[in-house]
This record gives sequence, C-alpha cells and structure tokens, in this order.
Amino acid sequence: MPPESHLAAHHTRAAELHAEAAAHRLAAEAVRPRDLRARLGWTLVEVGLRLATPRPALNA
Repeated sequence: MPPESHLAAHHTRAAELHAEAAAHRLAAEAVRPRDLRARLGWTLVEVGLRLATPRPALNA
C-alpha cells in the first residue's frame, strides 16, 4: 500500500475521532443541569426534615 493511502486513511480516522469527541463534549454538557437539580432536591429534603423534626423545649 503506498504511503499516500495510509496518510489518507489516517486523516479520515482523525476527522472521525474529532467529530466523535465533539459529540461527546456536547452530550456531557447537556447532562450537567441534572446535577444542580439533584443538589437542589436533596437540599429541599434536608430543609423539610429539619422543619418536621420537633425541637426540644427550652427550660428557662
């Protein structure tokens, strides 16, 4: 196989890998808002549990 054929195959595969990496980056960025949503949800659960827990009476 002549060297030009190997070079052409390399350039084609490199372009495919770049496109795949770009698609992966976009998909990874699309997932991030769920992290914020989960943290907010657990914070609301914690606040609700603190409000529902009876406090000991103050003896003054």
